[in-house]
Amino acid sequence: MTTENDLSSLKAELTRIATALEALTPPAAPAVTVSGSKADAFVWQCNPDQLVPVERVNRLHIGLLKGIDKVRDTLLANTERFARGLPANNALIWGARGTGKSSVIKAVHAAVAEKVPSPRLLLVEIHREDIDTLPRLLGHLREMPERFILFSDDLSFDHDDTSYKSLKAVLEGGIEGRPDNVIFYATSNRRHLMPRDMMDNERSSAINPSEAVEEKVSLSDRFGLWLGMHNCSQQDYLEIVDSYADHFGIGMDRETLHARAKEWSITRGSRSGRVAWQFIQDILGELGRASG
Repeated sequence: MTTENDLSSLKAELTRIATALEALTPPAAPAVTVSGSKADAFVWQCNPDQLVPVERVNRLHIGLLKGIDKVRDTLLANTERFARGLPANNALIWGARGTGKSSVIKAVHAAVAEKVPSPRLLLVEIHREDIDTLPRLLGHLREMPERFILFSDDLSFDHDDTSYKSLKAVLEGGIEGRPDNVIFYATSNRRHLMPRDMMDNERSSAINPSEAVEEKVSLSDRFGLWLGMHNCSQQDYLEIVDSYADHFGIGMDRETLHARAKEWSITRGSRSGRVAWQFIQDILGELGRASG
């Protein structure tokens, strides 16, 4: 026969077990949101999922981008259409290192966000190693009222890397597809996001070489815009140097400035916007001036 003391003991034991189980249960993950932040750029971090605000974005004013007029204007028009809720394309900006691929994306975002202030146009960077969490990120962004440029810098895929398949499905081929309030911009040194030897190996070893290569090349086809950027001519390089010099008020005579800029580019083995920027930083340091 169960006594009152037995029932009290049982109740105490059940309470103890429930408390222990509750302590083992992980707390609910906080909602992923950008509300409450005045930042216009964020970095996606997973585990736990969160959008970390970037208080000061490392970018140039769009007026300082020289020698890439066609790429700049095409991306600017595409981004403005997206910001206004009109049809727009995902964009892949590919080409040589230092040509300003990521700079043009960040500059275009700032220009369009200022021109079209509502709804807010936000830049979200997703790192290459987190691409496999892209569907999860899109699930969060889909529910938000803001519009997002999802940006992945230096995107490429190597041998035995299958994460490109999830990216391909998200961009166009999945059931849900890309949310209406998200557009995807990527930069890469590779036009097809795959190394050439990887595609050559597929051709040589596959039963149907064209189909094997098509599986990988089709990823870049998901980008409606392919914008190529290449090392600039000497004239373009010097125009970029002049633009930076004017912006920072460097009063050095042009003949001396150009001679030093040419010498700088020779030591770097290339001419590009990045090389021009690094040269100007060196000159500013020599003059004891800040670039901020």
